[in-house]
Amino acid sequence: MKKKLVVLTGAGMSAESGIATFRDADGLWNKYRVEDVATPEAFEKDPELVLDFYNYRRRELINAQPNAGHTGLVELEKDFEVHIITQNIDNLHERAGSSSVMHLHGELMKACSIHNLNKTYDLPPDNPDIHLGDTDPEGYQLRPFVVWFGEAVPMIEPAIEWVMQADILVVIGTSLNVYPAAGLLNYARKGVPVYLIDPKDVHTHRNDIHHIRMGASEGVKKLSKVLFL
Repeated sequence: MKKKLVVLTGAGMSAESGIATFRDADGLWNKYRVEDVATPEAFEKDPELVLDFYNYRRRELINAQPNAGHTGLVELEKDFEVHIITQNIDNLHERAGSSSVMHLHGELMKACSIHNLNKTYDLPPDNPDIHLGDTDPEGYQLRPFVVWFGEAVPMIEPAIEWVMQADILVVIGTSLNVYPAAGLLNYARKGVPVYLIDPKDVHTHRNDIHHIRMGASEGVKKLSKVLFL
């Protein structure tokens, strides 16, 4: 039976694909205030600005490609039962070929309505923009299927279940500053090895983490070698 390898990925996972991160020195939060583009209040105050922000990010994603880190995780499926929990709203894991992906914070290429956040609609890649006046079949305005700050994270309970079942836990490219995702490490069973792939220092209360100080692509390549030692 294959060991269960659970991977938690953040913005650093997709940075090499050209997807802008939020918290780095040149990240999106320096260009946009979180209060203006990523809260329910922002959408109520200026829905056009919020829609334009995510329309731009969607076009950026369509032009991006999975990097060697994404494809490296797919390769690991030959020897492990790989489950990916991602904080990213891009679809690069799926496009790389990963077979089990859970999105904690929503999916950029999907929409929902202000009336029902749980029913989603796939956006066509050739025309993915959402505009004011675009509605669901019941006439409610569409919005990005993204968990904004201040909103509940409905997938956190299933994510906890995955982490609790992990034989190996890997964290890639996340600052571990955003809760509740950052708290997932606490649910790993005692004795389960934890690998952190990130070129920067990441502050955590755990002292048993194997830190691979590399970006996603080189880090996943290094992880593959370590797992087979």
